[in-house]
Amino acid sequence: MASDRDELAQRLLDAQVEFTLGQLTDEDEFRTVAEQEIDSFLTDSGTIPLESVMPRQLIKDVVYKYAVQFPVEGAIPELVGEVAARLYNHDVNSQTSLHDVVDDRQFDELATSIAEMPAAQRALEQVLESPSTVDTVVDLVQRSVANNFGSKAARRLARPIEKVTRYGAGFVLDSAREDPEVMLLDTLRDFWRGNADRDLSGFKGTITDDDIEDFVVIGFEFFRTFRNTPYFRTLLDEGVDEVFDTYGATPIADVLEDLGIERADLMEEAMRFGPPVLAHSERARLPRDHHAPPPRTVLRLTGVCGGRRRLREEVVCTLPAP
Repeated sequence: MASDRDELAQRLLDAQVEFTLGQLTDEDEFRTVAEQEIDSFLTDSGTIPLESVMPRQLIKDVVYKYAVQFPVEGAIPELVGEVAARLYNHDVNSQTSLHDVVDDRQFDELATSIAEMPAAQRALEQVLESPSTVDTVVDLVQRSVANNFGSKAARRLARPIEKVTRYGAGFVLDSAREDPEVMLLDTLRDFWRGNADRDLSGFKGTITDDDIEDFVVIGFEFFRTFRNTPYFRTLLDEGVDEVFDTYGATPIADVLEDLGIERADLMEEAMRFGPPVLAHSERARLPRDHHAPPPRTVLRLTGVCGGRRRLREEVVCTLPAP
């Protein structure tokens, strides 16, 4: 009797596996399953606050692991450098101009927005008002005189050069301070007019592939030390706290909606990744010699007698042949 129950249980399990495989590997059936699961998730998550299923400290621990503890070694910076070099050397750069990426109207709107930003205006005003700006101009002019006329002439003319340069630089900077927004906008527009039709590869003289590699190395070296500072960890804490202060008590479905993630997006990604991934699974490639039972089939495996789980006699299922 026990062997008969074991055989029946095995056949029921085989049928259930076959049925589930049918749901997962047939695209139409998988779509139905995905719709049901997504609808169920959105319904249930409409009443579940974010922080009740994702505690704040748990998320902080994950953030710390990947932002602070995770080793930034070996393959990661190497791969980033190789990707950057590949993009830098791609033929599309010689076939694409700045004009192809941004048209005149878009650039003018962008330049105007930048020039009108209070932060940009404050930064420009600080540069124009800083004594270091005049000092830098004086130093550049003196170096230019030394390079073109010799160090002896530069030393002899140092005082008059400094006096004239400071007067001229002060005059120019005073004029620029009257309307820094217009000066910045004119500078951006002059750059655009002079470079809009250049292909992107034309800028390789300014930034070489060696420069790209150096930027990657410097960036990783900086981040390696920066991420271990109390300052960086404080920023991580505050960033996570802000998310949970804003959305911690909000139902998950509402959080997704605020992020612009809708049911159609979830279905699209389920159908994008589900069928091709499942089609390559070992279980999906098992031979199937019979049809799966219809979705309405019920497998009753919940009966309990004497503390032992057993099959109810009223099991309803289409079984594979023994």
